[in-house]
Amino acid sequence: MENCLSLCHNMKVSFNSMKGKKILALFFVLPVCLAAAEYRVDTLYSKWVIDSRMGSFNNKTKTVGFATPDHPQCTATWDYVPGLVAKGILKAYTQYKDSTWSAYWLEGVRNYADAHMDITFDEYKGKDRRDDIDWLNAAKIFFELHEHTGQDMYKEKVESACDVLSTQHGRIKAPLPGAGGFWHKGGGLVKGYDNQMWLDGLYMGAAMYGEYVGRYVPEDEQAWADIALQFDTVFHYTWNEEEKLCHHAWSAAPWQENSFWADPKTGRSAEFWGRGMGWFFAALVDVLEYMPAGVDVNASGVDARTRLMGYLEKVADGLKNRQDNESGCWYQLLKYDDTFVAESYNGVACGHANYLEASASSMFTYAYLKAMRLGLLDKGKYADMAVKAYKGLIEEFVVENADGTISIVSSCESAGLGGGAKSGEPKYRDGSAAYYLCGYDVPVNDHTEGKALGSFIMASLEYELLEK
Repeated sequence: MENCLSLCHNMKVSFNSMKGKKILALFFVLPVCLAAAEYRVDTLYSKWVIDSRMGSFNNKTKTVGFATPDHPQCTATWDYVPGLVAKGILKAYTQYKDSTWSAYWLEGVRNYADAHMDITFDEYKGKDRRDDIDWLNAAKIFFELHEHTGQDMYKEKVESACDVLSTQHGRIKAPLPGAGGFWHKGGGLVKGYDNQMWLDGLYMGAAMYGEYVGRYVPEDEQAWADIALQFDTVFHYTWNEEEKLCHHAWSAAPWQENSFWADPKTGRSAEFWGRGMGWFFAALVDVLEYMPAGVDVNASGVDARTRLMGYLEKVADGLKNRQDNESGCWYQLLKYDDTFVAESYNGVACGHANYLEASASSMFTYAYLKAMRLGLLDKGKYADMAVKAYKGLIEEFVVENADGTISIVSSCESAGLGGGAKSGEPKYRDGSAAYYLCGYDVPVNDHTEGKALGSFIMASLEYELLEK
């Protein structure tokens, strides 16, 4: 099946310029392996993809999964990628808990959590994890586990994660700009990433922090101010008013060795990466779900909720203008379409074109649909394009396998900034357009990579609520 999926992606790329012919080509070339999915009005795609892939999906190149009736052993490690998938599955259980077919979803994720209750958020197996913001994302599963089981050990676990983030995690310090912002990584485990803030980190850390405060201590104005500071800082330093997009990351100290990717004057990375904006867009919506009005009023008399609403509206409007007109989806690099080709990277021939990317497209779709459901965005302005986006996810990225399951293709496996160079070799992960298309760690994954799976589940759930 993996060979079939790889062939599928190659065929999709080959026919990328043949508008309106991709699905026909896939049916003709691959009638036995798989078929491109067509949107079905009467199908719960959240259920179909969980039942298909809960026990077997990719975390980058490694196949992992949660316990299911067909895959009784949990092989998922503690990591933000399985954490995202598990969070999506728990959201699905919350939505469909009255259905007999959803019971094993909760049990499978609970099995995963119980197998990792020795996880700590400051040190794990002798390694300092305090400044690794990705390490926190999986802690979001403890919210639903506490809600559905009533077991306080789950609440205590996520409380520990929030405590480490708010009191121990590395922060930018004055006189540097952005004082108080959480480092993306740094400290003992991953050196050299101090004083950097990436869009990704708002979903990993601030969104988890906001859900904790919103669920358990909504009156904690100091915590809300701390959460708002993260969004204020990242938006201020990454938003590009001309392009109406956020740069992937910002360094408060661009002269530092591992900030070689940062513009010396602005500290910003060069490009506008799809999934990076997906993390940020989703984080804004998830925090605004809980953030009350009237907290953290600034000198201009504007409270935190109003400020974040302003960021949300700008991001939503900017991304609307970057949606691909035909498919309804979005590209790996948001500034370009598929006519952009990276001819080489670090002196090595490449020739990879920009492509429609599954995880970013799913995250954007999730954020638009949820924001409209919560009354944060105007349905009159965004509903049609969000529905088009969701149907585009099915037709562009979902394939039906011969065994009746479905898979997700065309997801960027990974991307980052700084580090990654072996001794004596050029510095990789430089944030250039060529890096995001040709870098050694950014291949296209056609094997249901977890970042696409988790976000697709959540987008499907929001669409299914819309259709009720």
